[in-house]
Amino acid sequence: MPEPWAGPGAGLGERATLVQFSSAFCAPCRATRRVLAEVAALVPGVAHVEIDAEAHLDLVRRLEIVKTPTVLVLDAAGRIVRRATGQPRKADVIAALGEAV
Repeated sequence: MPEPWAGPGAGLGERATLVQFSSAFCAPCRATRRVLAEVAALVPGVAHVEIDAEAHLDLVRRLEIVKTPTVLVLDAAGRIVRRATGQPRKADVIAALGEAV
């Protein structure tokens, strides 16, 4: 099964993509969504894709996602260059993007 961000029109960013794994009752996930959306709006060519972990359990297992929120930073080709768990700080997300672009 291809990753949800790999298909046509899936929102892969021109320069990088922030993939967020969330769950329905995760308060830090909501805050993470806001931070990643702000960064994606600030940095040209960066997209934010949110994936419901419960709806994609096969992908969660394959990528060894053990808690939400988990954020993957993908480069322009869709390769994972960085991953982090927990609620990120905006400055840390911007710094992580430096590795992808």
